[in-house]
Amino acid sequence: MKKLYAHLDELASHIADMEKRNERISASTVGWQIEHSLMTIRFVTKGLLASDPSLFSRSFNFTKIFILFTGKMPRGKAKAPKYVLPDEFNEETLQKHILKTKEALAELTLAQPNQFVEHPYFGKINKKETIRFLGIHTFHHIKIIRDILAA
Repeated sequence: MKKLYAHLDELASHIADMEKRNERISASTVGWQIEHSLMTIRFVTKGLLASDPSLFSRSFNFTKIFILFTGKMPRGKAKAPKYVLPDEFNEETLQKHILKTKEALAELTLAQPNQFVEHPYFGKINKKETIRFLGIHTFHHIKIIRDILAA
């Protein structure tokens, strides 16, 4: 969880650059990358906390195993679901969203081990796998932000 909080701090540090973009890296702005990351954390956390742990079951999923094991997500291979696609945001809303996302992470620590979320590519992932996924996903977007700003 420490990594996730550190990732949130780094996302917050890039809010001032929210309008920057580099089409060679991504069609999206830095702000879009930040908002998408925050939306994903909050949506996934909300889903996990609402789940019934008695309904969790493990299943083999190569994509899940590969990404959770390597800690890397390939760029441009997956399409984000509509419910985590940013619409409108500004510096003020991003700052507020950072705080709300930190609150969501605090709630996530209270979840039971087999509470889960249904991931569109991985299937059911429990609390531990969810925390790992959120760290990998957020860092994936941080690397995109870093590349946009470095170009």
